[in-house]
Amino acid sequence: MRGRHGFLSRSIAAVAFVTFGGGLWAPALAAGLPRIASMNVCTDQLLITLADPQQILGLSRFARDAWQSFAADAARRYPILSGGAEDVLVLRPDIVVASLFDKRSTRELLKEKGLHLAEFAVPRNLDEVKVQIREMGKIVGHTDRAEAEIARLDAAIGRARRVVTDKRYRVLPLSRRGWVSGSDSLVSSLLTETGLFNAAGDLGVGTGGYASLEAIVNAKPDFLLVSEAGDRAEDDGRAFLLHPALERVYPPAKRIVIPERLTVCGGVMLVEALDVLVAELQRVER
Repeated sequence: MRGRHGFLSRSIAAVAFVTFGGGLWAPALAAGLPRIASMNVCTDQLLITLADPQQILGLSRFARDAWQSFAADAARRYPILSGGAEDVLVLRPDIVVASLFDKRSTRELLKEKGLHLAEFAVPRNLDEVKVQIREMGKIVGHTDRAEAEIARLDAAIGRARRVVTDKRYRVLPLSRRGWVSGSDSLVSSLLTETGLFNAAGDLGVGTGGYASLEAIVNAKPDFLLVSEAGDRAEDDGRAFLLHPALERVYPPAKRIVIPERLTVCGGVMLVEALDVLVAELQRVER
């Protein structure tokens, strides 16, 4: 057992040296506020928005990935964690924020070591997003900031509703390989909250599933909602969206583009997602 514990101690020390440049990152902290580490790209973004910079000890390994994270640029000022338990244990945070989709064994190990974990589910609608913003606001000790972000989100919903009024468009959220986001998804909630309709139900897709080219064309949605424009396919998954049969019926003028980094997580980035939705509707209606 002594040898095993010695190995763990050396591993933790090595992680500290590699991750933090040879010394522990120990920022000055405002009195009474918790020190927090994040294990997930979605909790990263809530934390960056609502916490004081001095509270953030480290972020997930995907925090700086601009494809996934709305806050990728802001994340560059903070240390990046490996995704394992060792570097979190070195930091000794007051709270660890994580997703229920993060590796269960890592989360359980951190709990066994006495760390306090706040675990977030994947929100399926805007009401659940607001609950999570408030929850993170309480965790970081800045409930006023959380309420301000919720007010911004409500204002963005209002702007979108004013534009969408009486349009009643049927929009199909379509991703790689023909994946369709169904009614039990955040993207679907963005559509329905603003007065649009998710055409997934016309394909028999409930919570989500794959659809064929034939089924999509036959369903005749007014628009496709995709995460990127362009005419290049780097792999087969992307090639589905650029199939000639689909492009003929749904050229760029029939595609609403909202970048994935604005919808993959529930949080303050949804304000921009809603504003992009409005701008895209105005573009395709010309």
